[in-house]
Amino acid sequence: MADTETTRLCTQIINSHFGPLTAKVVSVLLTRGRLSALNVARFSELKISTVRAALLILIQHNLVWHSETEEEGEILEINVDECLARLRFGRFVWLTGQIYGQEASQIISIILDHGKLKINDVLDLLSVYDSKLMQTYKSMFQTLFTAGYVRASTALSHLSPRDKLIAYEEEARALLKGLPTAKQLREVRETAVARVNADEVQLLNIGLKPKTKEPKSSRSSKRKEPDDEIDETVYFRVNYTKFHIHIRNQLLEDAARERYNTGAASALRAVLQASETQQIRLTDVRSDGVPTSKISMFLRDDDNLSKGLVQSKSASNSAALKEYLGILASADNPAAGASSAPFISIGGGGTGKVHVEFALACKRLRIRVLESVVRERYGEEAVRILRILIDTGKMDEKHLAKVAMLPHKVVHPLLSAMSQDSLISLQEVPKGNDRNPNRTFYLWFVDFPHTFSVLLQNFYKTLFNIMSRKDAEAADGMVKSVLEKRTRSDVANDESLLTRPERELLREWEDKTRRLETLELRIEDAVFVLRDLDLGVDD
Repeated sequence: MADTETTRLCTQIINSHFGPLTAKVVSVLLTRGRLSALNVARFSELKISTVRAALLILIQHNLVWHSETEEEGEILEINVDECLARLRFGRFVWLTGQIYGQEASQIISIILDHGKLKINDVLDLLSVYDSKLMQTYKSMFQTLFTAGYVRASTALSHLSPRDKLIAYEEEARALLKGLPTAKQLREVRETAVARVNADEVQLLNIGLKPKTKEPKSSRSSKRKEPDDEIDETVYFRVNYTKFHIHIRNQLLEDAARERYNTGAASALRAVLQASETQQIRLTDVRSDGVPTSKISMFLRDDDNLSKGLVQSKSASNSAALKEYLGILASADNPAAGASSAPFISIGGGGTGKVHVEFALACKRLRIRVLESVVRERYGEEAVRILRILIDTGKMDEKHLAKVAMLPHKVVHPLLSAMSQDSLISLQEVPKGNDRNPNRTFYLWFVDFPHTFSVLLQNFYKTLFNIMSRKDAEAADGMVKSVLEKRTRSDVANDESLLTRPERELLREWEDKTRRLETLELRIEDAVFVLRDLDLGVDD
């Protein structure tokens, strides 16, 4: 079951994409947890045929897991992560177009619209019948598959990872004899997790088949043809993780630019691109090592790294790159907290390979979101207090005021306000067993899991309000009539047929929509940082 704000947001997303009946089915599954189709029909008060049609749509779009149980038969469960990822579909299509071009973005858009498709279905929906153009789209599809943007969808993909983990644990535990020890149970858990991860990796390799050999032409071709081709019997879906990796890397690049300068951001972008092929999971705490010589190959032609360094004479990009790598690794920072500050680390032992420290960098991104919320609500003094608590840990109120160099009358109301919003927490340490309040220490600290959970709920609520406001603006009677008029063929070709008040109303509506979409994008970035970049290193 999901919490209230998550349920409201997911229901609103499904309502905008599939309509109210499907949204009602999703709402029941979110509020009541795993159910059979008959129970979904009973709780939603819909006909069983309607429920089954809605469930087929949700399964087709990878929004529902379903598994067989001995007690209740087929059980259905909502995939919340899949539902929230639908807010980023537009960005996925845009990223694909930026990397591979229009043909690739069209393929990704079609698959996102239909959930999962075979390659021939994609070509039919794109209305590609010319043999030369068909070969171009097939080649682009194989490129997307090889790069990991598209992956196969099998029956195993529709099982909940939790169900697979429990099943694998039971299989491993059945092999144990006698009462298992704590060490054996831990090994069973690790084995089950490894099997689940192996299943995910295996999906990346399904979808290719050996290419049918054609009779050799009399004219020899110097161009080497690929040995494999896309399997036409396999269903494919978009691999969100690959796009999430791009979004994460862009956020890290922006963070380096904000902290240092454009040259540091260009150096970090080159490191990320050099190790991009090895970046498979969003949960990796660090990237694979890449040598400096390989990193320099990913610098752009317009990157002038020496421009951001104060040097006696202009240095080459390769020399400036080494300087920026040292800066990003905090090699010149002798402070005590330098070990938690770097974006990258440079291996020793003569290897000199560069690793991106995703865990440390993502932790800093999450703290930056928290600081931005505190700054917006309470001001810079509250941010100063928050940073002291993060760096030092638990502190008494008087000592905190002394370290922050703020009067107690300023610190006390800020601590109370942030505690009321669950941004900081209070730890009681009694001096004796009687727990007398007069003989108790009260220590303030930041409980990261609780704080980030509260922030996520607030962001979900904000996203729901933004989407509701957009729907309300578009449902206004006057706006709706003007939008319907604009869809007419004559008005679409010549908008001067609209009256002046209609054009002004349309401009006002478009301006409101653009502002709301910009705000939605910013909130969604914060949700991505807090939810998807949680690598468990905040405590």
